[in-house]
Amino acid sequence: MLDLAGPLREWIEEGREFAVATVVAVGGSAPRPPGAALAVAGDGTVIGSVSGGCVEGAVYELCVQALDDGETRVERFGYSDEDAFAVGLTCGGTIDIMITPFTADRPDESPGRPPVRTPSPGTPPVRTPSAGAAPVGTPSVGVPSAPTPPAALPLVPRPPRAATAFAAVSAAGRGEPVALARVVRGPAELLGGALLVRPDGAPEGGLGGHPALDRTAAAEARALLESGRTGTVELSEDGSHCPGGLTLLVESAVPPPRMIVFGAIDFASALVGAGKFLGYHVTVCDARPVFATRARFPDADEIVVDWPDRYLRGTPTDRRTVLCVLTHDAKFDVPLLKEALRLPVAYVGAMGSRRTHEDRARRLREEGVSASELARLRSPIGLDLGARTPEETAVSIAAEIIAARHGATGTPLTDTDRPIHTPRAA
Repeated sequence: MLDLAGPLREWIEEGREFAVATVVAVGGSAPRPPGAALAVAGDGTVIGSVSGGCVEGAVYELCVQALDDGETRVERFGYSDEDAFAVGLTCGGTIDIMITPFTADRPDESPGRPPVRTPSPGTPPVRTPSAGAAPVGTPSVGVPSAPTPPAALPLVPRPPRAATAFAAVSAAGRGEPVALARVVRGPAELLGGALLVRPDGAPEGGLGGHPALDRTAAAEARALLESGRTGTVELSEDGSHCPGGLTLLVESAVPPPRMIVFGAIDFASALVGAGKFLGYHVTVCDARPVFATRARFPDADEIVVDWPDRYLRGTPTDRRTVLCVLTHDAKFDVPLLKEALRLPVAYVGAMGSRRTHEDRARRLREEGVSASELARLRSPIGLDLGARTPEETAVSIAAEIIAARHGATGTPLTDTDRPIHTPRAA
């Protein structure tokens, strides 16, 4: 749910009731990873996605139901060969989705946790629509109207876990790094328990079980937070690392990764747009003030006039940072790449012809760059798409960055039988 932190934070501040459906597990080929979320407000407003359209209508109904009865539930969706019209994933995979309501206190509701429903063992991995439900793929026709929340009731979450989730959403909405660990499989009394973890400081909330469980969960969540990853963790109820007891979904919200583009040329302008589209915080750096201007790069988050190698030495980078060297001028490239190839960043690419690359590699070796360091360089930059224009070249570079991020080959899917959706590389 943290991927919807911005709009959810607004709903919380407005006192709106809502239910959140979160992907907590996937099997086979599934379109969205764990952590993907869809939320439904009390007035029927919908944000987010859990499947790219395959099961959104059925999940909407479950969220409306959760708003009505206050129950947290976990549902499984899959593909049914027996019923071609069943609500499921036509790609053949399965997804488990946890639906959590965040509703106002009412006098007739008990102060304890709401009931929890999970799929019973042996439940077929497919949901079928109820009578009169809209066909799969119908975005709005036939979808029931959501209940209107009582205006006089403030949104005061009953369970402590809701307060923890609210705190995580608020922090993520402010751009703070935070991880939210929730029990998504296990005993009914623990399901939905939430723990908020920050890079520093004590955890907030609790999973509701053995004290050691919170300590272990916090350590696992902090490790995922440091790498900016969302994933599941298998633990036992006593906090040991014995799988089979319960499953935690740890969602990490971190500031956007950085893309630093060196060289204020036309190709850089197109790459800035591609980087923003992929969710990067994009910086353009060039030593020439006449080229590094806001007028030329209106979409860039930062424009820096400085020698590239000097700027790189003084700016923060991490394992998610992408460095794109588009200057193809030895006086800029060589000192910059000497620095870049020794940093623990995600990607280093340099533009230029194969002849330019050979000359650049020779100069770097003369500067003491090792063979293993040089092997990290993506040059000539980008995948072989036959790109000619700045925009096509930006797509080629972006495609290589995506492939590198996921450990993929960039091979056409028609020429491979490997799974389309694979777990993200650590």
